[in-house]
Amino acid sequence: MRLGIFALVAGLLVLRILPALPPVWLACLLASLGLLALPSRGYPVGFFLIGFGWACVSAQWALDDRLAPELDERTLWLEGQVVGLPEVRDGVVRFQLRGAVSRRAELPALLRLAWYGGPRLRGGETWRLAVRLKRPHGLVNPHSFDYEAWLLAQRIGATGTVKSGQRLASADGAAAWRDALRQRLLASAAPRAGALAALVLGDDSGLSTADWRVLQHTGTVHLLVISGQHVALVAGLLYGLVVGLVRLGGWPRAWPWLPWACLLAFVGALAYGLAAGFEVPVRRACVMVALVLLWRWRFRHLGAWLPLLVALALVLLVEPLSSLQPGFWLSFGAVGLLVLTFGGRLGAWSWWCGLGRAQWAMALGLLPLLLALGLPISASAPLANLIAVPWVGIVVVPLALLGTLLLPVAGVGEGVLWLAGGALELLFRLLALIAAWLPAWLPSALPLAAWLLVLFGSLLLLLPAGVPLRGLGWFLLLPIVCSPQSKLPQGQAEVWVLDVGQGLAVLLRTREHALLYDAGARFGEFDIGERVVLPSLRALDVRRLDLLLLSHADNDHAGGAPAIHQGMPVAQVWSGEAGALPAQLRAGDCPSGRHWEWDGVRFSLWRWAQASDANQASCVLLVEAAGERLWLTGDIDSRAERALLATGRDLRADWLLVPHHGSRSSSSAEFLRAVAPRAVLVSRGRHNGFGHPHPTVVARYAALPARLYDTAEQGALRLRLGTFGEARGLRAERRFWREK
Repeated sequence: MRLGIFALVAGLLVLRILPALPPVWLACLLASLGLLALPSRGYPVGFFLIGFGWACVSAQWALDDRLAPELDERTLWLEGQVVGLPEVRDGVVRFQLRGAVSRRAELPALLRLAWYGGPRLRGGETWRLAVRLKRPHGLVNPHSFDYEAWLLAQRIGATGTVKSGQRLASADGAAAWRDALRQRLLASAAPRAGALAALVLGDDSGLSTADWRVLQHTGTVHLLVISGQHVALVAGLLYGLVVGLVRLGGWPRAWPWLPWACLLAFVGALAYGLAAGFEVPVRRACVMVALVLLWRWRFRHLGAWLPLLVALALVLLVEPLSSLQPGFWLSFGAVGLLVLTFGGRLGAWSWWCGLGRAQWAMALGLLPLLLALGLPISASAPLANLIAVPWVGIVVVPLALLGTLLLPVAGVGEGVLWLAGGALELLFRLLALIAAWLPAWLPSALPLAAWLLVLFGSLLLLLPAGVPLRGLGWFLLLPIVCSPQSKLPQGQAEVWVLDVGQGLAVLLRTREHALLYDAGARFGEFDIGERVVLPSLRALDVRRLDLLLLSHADNDHAGGAPAIHQGMPVAQVWSGEAGALPAQLRAGDCPSGRHWEWDGVRFSLWRWAQASDANQASCVLLVEAAGERLWLTGDIDSRAERALLATGRDLRADWLLVPHHGSRSSSSAEFLRAVAPRAVLVSRGRHNGFGHPHPTVVARYAALPARLYDTAEQGALRLRLGTFGEARGLRAERRFWREK
């Protein structure tokens, strides 16, 4: 039976790596063949085909529920109900709308909307809204967050921006109750009220970017996001309460204590999950807790691995798209490591020793998963969790839940919440010190062979002491910190035009040097430099920048620069508007006319001295490798282009970064004739409000003719300067959830 369940899980997990989905008829045929194979000796193959077929059909249903292409960027009036807890950040209200209907079109079942400067919304309300709808689309960069996969895993069929709206019905039911309770928690005088709301209701909107950064650096994000740990804690407290009453003689003898303990623990965990919104991670945790309690009651003789395997199968059967989320892998990976660590031990450990052993197992065992998922690695996580896990589990969560239950009692609930918030504040201060002492780092992406070495090394170190060659595991982990850097040939340059939306960030690497031209934008607390550019640089094994060249000081080009400067060694910063940049960058003026050579690749700079605005002041870079040339032009307009023509220099180039994202005020016909590029690169946001690139500009490039590469359509673009080859977009790496 275990083999059959394992085969079923394997079939369900194959979905994660599929480049494209098979037709629905083929998936159904495979599942049918699997059913026919169950009575035979080939039943494992049958289970595999059933899992694979069901996963593909379920994923296709989610894809079919996406917004129709003809409705992309159209504004429609629609009606629907707000679900979950809306969040407000930087004046933007973000929420989800379920069951949206429109007289003019059929809409997806679930929408994710943003209302800039919108009114306060409550979960459960019904609204009539004018929404500019968009098909799911995200930035595609090396090892960055895959927004499209996340949307599909949530079964969100469209995003959109609200233009106006009218409330049709007030909130009622469970959604209204949760929203009212959130307001009570946030309005309380307790310190860290936003974090308490995250622990009680799963609402993380009260946590600031600085809070998330501290949690990420210390590997303690799981403590403030309701997960299996919190649900299991509530179940464990209720189970322990019954056991304590039994030992003290306070439990009725007529009631068998074990089934009652398991039942009360499950009811408590389920109630907590419902209060937290019963999102996918919470549902996953409730399934696991239910199976563990059932195993404890009736099936302990079957071993500890069976409930984990059954829970994995049930979670994937209910929602096959769970495997697209990093949390799924980390949750089951952590539970599996705990079973491996404690399942076969001889003798009893003290609780402190057991906690330390658990943190040791998490630190080592999750390394391969973190590397595969492109997530930060925190060296301080074992120490931080050794302190934070018992503090949150024994002190903060019980006080937070008790205070919430006692809120109807005037003064009492607020007092208990104040104690919980104070305990949480002390923890955050300690975690901030640990994060400043030993922050997390983003390792470089490893080749498969190196990753397998790390995997084997982690498993070897988790084996019991005394196992021969166990110490060899430390040497197998070395690729994490000293992975061999790939070297470019002399005289060639690798160019990455990163997908940063309506902005610009271009990485140029030679054999021994790296240059970043612009750094993307920053919008409030959302920093493209921190969220996209820096992780991409680390994934591409860039460990330092010899030069950070910021064309000018506009936000879409320089907003992410401080995060880059803080997160990575930068030898020098130059800009066309050095005086307008933050002082921390210590930027120097663009040395127009400067020439230099790195590893056989030539670089030269130009800036219009008579520039009258920021765009015209852009620092322009020419790169030449083995006779192949590339212009990076920032946001220069047609006047600056004429000034560059007037210098009399040879402007011919093979590649041109389209000036000002394809604005109508740039890419003049005279300039294009002088450059005569065979290919052009456009960096822009897909749904930008400027209409970039302008149709007349696109027509000029088509008339050259020049092939156009567009980050909005193709993701991050990569080319090898000096080989006279073609550029390649990361969207060419097929994933079934990515729109072509």
